[in-house]
Amino acid sequence: MTHVITSLCLRDNGCQSVCPVECINPGDVNSDYPTYYIDPGTCIDCGACVPECPFHAIFPVDETPNAYKAKGGEFINAAGLTGHYEATNHHGEKIVIETARALSAGEVVDLTPAIKLNEKFYK
Repeated sequence: MTHVITSLCLRDNGCQSVCPVECINPGDVNSDYPTYYIDPGTCIDCGACVPECPFHAIFPVDETPNAYKAKGGEFINAAGLTGHYEATNHHGEKIVIETARALSAGEVVDLTPAIKLNEKFYK
């Protein structure tokens, strides 16, 4: 079962750093692909990326929530959003995302569109 990085991804880059087969690739933050993506043809499903993600954005494809309930304080990152997010990544580099939106506590979002977006990224 392949893993997928959802719109909870805020480009920390830790997942890419620990991948033993280098199957995680960054999209362009200023495009339709603002997060990171897992190449399903290369991924060996070791799961090393899952605990490395500070945003809990990575799920096995068949466990990706269609009704993720926010605790509050999380952000989603998706093309078309216009909010601002700024932080430093896993390597201390500055991250600026203009396609983010804060989630409210109790807000429910569907994270499954990441599955098709990931497939499209690798076509």
